[in-house]
Amino acid sequence: MLIIQNSGAIKIEFIMGRDTIAEIITSIRNADMNRKGTVQIASTNISENIIKILLQEGFIENVRKHREDNKTFFVLTLRHRRNRKVLYKTSLNLKRISRPGLRIYSNYQKIPRILGGMGIVILSTSRGIMTDREARLERIGGEVLCYIW
Repeated sequence: MLIIQNSGAIKIEFIMGRDTIAEIITSIRNADMNRKGTVQIASTNISENIIKILLQEGFIENVRKHREDNKTFFVLTLRHRRNRKVLYKTSLNLKRISRPGLRIYSNYQKIPRILGGMGIVILSTSRGIMTDREARLERIGGEVLCYIW
């Protein structure tokens, strides 16, 4: 992974053979903790699907696709809590569950509920990447990718 910082944005370029989902999660978490307004993530099918879910669920404000030097990447605008009286606290918590060394699968009945349904679980199913609510409605299970709350 190559990290380049310029003008308030963090740019992440992925190297083949790495865990791209973990790198997406880590880059978003690091940008959120460092109060960066934007983060750039390399464009892959998995990252596109995860970003769509984050946008639909309201964890990020905006997404745009950008092309530079024959490389395509997404520019995410993060959503922050702005309260001047209290110290800054991260508003986005992400946790990678299934990883290349240990895959975690769940059927639709045993998909965990994060904060009683306030958070989401992202699953990779036979019908694509979806949230825990969608998987329960369609009654399909899959690989538990990550928790977000």
